[in-house]
Amino acid sequence: MARYARIALVACLLFACDFATANRWRRQAEDTKKDDNLEVELCKDKDAGEWFRLVAGEGDNCRDVIQCTASGIQAIRCPAGLFFDIEKQTCDWKDAVKNCKLKNKERKIKPLLYTDEPLCQDGFLACGDSTCMERGLFCNGEKDCTDGSDENSCDIDNDPNRAPPCDSSQCILPDCFCSEDGTVIPGDLPAKDVPQMITITFDDAINNNNIELYKEIFNGKRKNPNGCDIKATFFVSHKYTNYSAVQETHKKGHEIAVHSITHNDDEQFWSNATVDDWGREMAGMRVIIEKFANITDNSVVGVRAPYLRVGGNNQFTMMEEQAFLYDSTITAPLSNPPLWPYTMYFRMPHRCHGNLQSCPTRSHAVWEMVMNELDRREDPTNDEYLPGCAMVDSCSNILTGDQFYNFLNHNFDRHYDQNRAPLGLYFHAAWLRNNPEFLEAFLYWIDEILSTHNDVYFTTMTQVIQWVQNPRTISEAKNFEPWREKCAVEGPPACWVPHSCKLTSKEVPGETINLQTCLRCPVNYPWLNDPTGDGRY
Repeated sequence: MARYARIALVACLLFACDFATANRWRRQAEDTKKDDNLEVELCKDKDAGEWFRLVAGEGDNCRDVIQCTASGIQAIRCPAGLFFDIEKQTCDWKDAVKNCKLKNKERKIKPLLYTDEPLCQDGFLACGDSTCMERGLFCNGEKDCTDGSDENSCDIDNDPNRAPPCDSSQCILPDCFCSEDGTVIPGDLPAKDVPQMITITFDDAINNNNIELYKEIFNGKRKNPNGCDIKATFFVSHKYTNYSAVQETHKKGHEIAVHSITHNDDEQFWSNATVDDWGREMAGMRVIIEKFANITDNSVVGVRAPYLRVGGNNQFTMMEEQAFLYDSTITAPLSNPPLWPYTMYFRMPHRCHGNLQSCPTRSHAVWEMVMNELDRREDPTNDEYLPGCAMVDSCSNILTGDQFYNFLNHNFDRHYDQNRAPLGLYFHAAWLRNNPEFLEAFLYWIDEILSTHNDVYFTTMTQVIQWVQNPRTISEAKNFEPWREKCAVEGPPACWVPHSCKLTSKEVPGETINLQTCLRCPVNYPWLNDPTGDGRY
């Protein structure tokens, strides 16, 4: 606008416009120049794409934000009932937004990582105040610079100690697998020779609310092409879990993995938790599972964080220290073709997806069972683009059984017809239990897939990794030994009547909680600092 006003003013002066017209153009040019100066002042310290407030406060002030763009300032207003969260940079429910009085995101001092002339000796980097610190102290989770700048530029592109890009000459199966874009098939097998793996997972407690649902899905009649029962992975949280049911689930060949002790409701806790916090939650949960579900074969090796909140390097450092095999928390944005699992020795082959996620940046000896987003469109050829969804029950536009059936078929085809990356179907049991129409469609779809394909296997997550480490063709898969363990398990339950232990813990004051187990009751209800429940803190 300023440019056009100035051009018009010059044209008037050159071609003798009348005095009034020239004055009008002159005033417009001056006003526009003031607007330009104001815009420069507003935008001078803002990051690209950053939203901020002109006026702080509750009510509409907390709904209104603006953004500096190449074409000028743009404004939005959150819908009624929502406020704008300055830190999260998104609209959220009013009660969840605590920063209405802030106009801008907190401005963090950045380290001086890139300068024209070196400021420090080799092996050292400069803090924001030019103080030199050892390179390894940057982005280690602790503020070592006096201005804290060593922890303020730590994403996957800026961490000075970040993992390198994939190097296939160094990353060799069975210990390491990576590809530049994450879509390459392990072993370089042709897609037509790769068995299509499907991983069904359920999160949270196993108890009387969902045991019958699991029995209906995994009824011993649904068989993979190798004649073995279809299998699933259960990410178990502690409170209200029936450990005799966990023991029975494991006995039948399903995988038990950890989903934390507390399932802390504060999502930021998981983003910011220390290595010790993660250890108490996840390694502690494994202790509880192994003791009270009597699992003694060292098979509890998987982790999924509550709310899919990735814990950055701290989470993965804990997993290395505690000898966990894999994580399944990181979400990859919807893509075609989808991504294969990968090891974290090298840089993730996709962006850190999700609002305010804290993805790991360094090299870690851990597998990532990446959660490929699902395409929620019913008819991809005609429907407009919609963002993907990681958990099936977060695909909010699925309203009928027919829609769910079409959704399953479309996402199956996306994987099967392209690079046959494992198809992950991730649930909370209540979504299927509370919607009989969805459950009916799901069971019909499973039965149809098994009856029409001799190259599709419903496997656990560990079984997927075992295949990736040692790729086998469709014809070889029927005799692939890791997929034949606990093939079809019969026999009586571990105990007909489990102990029902009514327990308390000083870590959970004011509550008496029921713990069911085939083993004898502990003294206390197991919790973070007393996972065995024997009272030794």
